[in-house]
Amino acid sequence: MGLTRTPVFRELAHAEIHDLLSRHNVGRIAFTFRDRVDIEPIHYVYDDGWIYMRTGAGSKLATLAHHPWVAFEVDEVEGVFDWRSVVVHGTVYALTPEGTDEHRHAYNRAVELLRDLIPETFTSADPVPFRTVVLRLNTDEAAGRASSSAHERR
Repeated sequence: MGLTRTPVFRELAHAEIHDLLSRHNVGRIAFTFRDRVDIEPIHYVYDDGWIYMRTGAGSKLATLAHHPWVAFEVDEVEGVFDWRSVVVHGTVYALTPEGTDEHRHAYNRAVELLRDLIPETFTSADPVPFRTVVLRLNTDEAAGRASSSAHERR
């Protein structure tokens, strides 16, 4: 009888969740309005328990202003039974350069991080100048799962 690989599924540890979020810069943000669920890809930067994103004005932003509860997902896929996935649930907040010292600091930190990803962010050479809104999402409610087919069964 031949060897077959049986996938093993497990929960990711806290450190694995944060490592996965740190390794990537594109995720999917899911949000709802009335009876409709939307999910869209978005680039992001992860830092110190926060996900920082950038978007443009439009229906997504209008929806988030009224219903800021979102899910955010990042995956690593190597095969059908070889993957890792993290889902974050929480409230997304728009950051602006105005407001309290804390708000200004959060905005400036977000722009700094986004410039690490795309140095031209918010400059005249910005490749996506229409993305003028900076968002952040706390990762306190994050869960991760993994599947591995490396285990053999006889």
